[in-house]
Amino acid sequence: MADHRIQIAPSILSADFTRLGDQVAEAEKAGADCIHIDVMDGQFVQPITFGPIIAQAIRPRVSIPLEIHMMTLQPEDHIAQLKEACVNRIIVHVEACPHVHAVVQQIKDAGIEAGVAVNPGTALSAAEEVLPDLDQLLVMTVNPGFGGQSFLPSVLPKIKRARQMIDALGQSITLEVDGGINATTASCAVNAGATLLVAGSAVFTSKASVADAMLTLRQAIEAPTCSVDD
Repeated sequence: MADHRIQIAPSILSADFTRLGDQVAEAEKAGADCIHIDVMDGQFVQPITFGPIIAQAIRPRVSIPLEIHMMTLQPEDHIAQLKEACVNRIIVHVEACPHVHAVVQQIKDAGIEAGVAVNPGTALSAAEEVLPDLDQLLVMTVNPGFGGQSFLPSVLPKIKRARQMIDALGQSITLEVDGGINATTASCAVNAGATLLVAGSAVFTSKASVADAMLTLRQAIEAPTCSVDD
């Protein structure tokens, strides 16, 4: 899969919050395709993180899309606020939405792209019926809630099946992978069929500048082989 087809979404969960505006601007300058914002409510997942106010603060600092990953119960309650914050995409978890189709429609009716995420232990069939209505399908390669976790190689066959499902529909649906993406695992996710990679600590790290970290990740995407046992 060619490099130009693969997008990178730096996750601000790993950013330096004392200079968040600068860091997202650096990520855009380094070639990021969108900014990934993890909203956690302390209920669906244990931590509490950001809300619409953070998206609103970031919006003037970058021109690339903002995608909101709603790791929350009742994500539909926040669509109006997120629209006011000028976000471009909202991703909800199928596990958190008993009526996921209705929530997807609410997002789309607000003029925002809609995505659905599935956890490592959730079957793709849970999202299959709503797939034709999606702009994006997110396959989690860690259990959600905390940054810096290790990529679960056991999810690679699921990514491949998701790729097959999307291709069979013949629609332009982005296949995103989130969790443990770094210079070792990026090519594995891409080889399995991912077209958008979420990367947190691989981009925002004290070991390298954002520009250098993004370059390392881009080079890893070009790697012909996967070094994770799939």
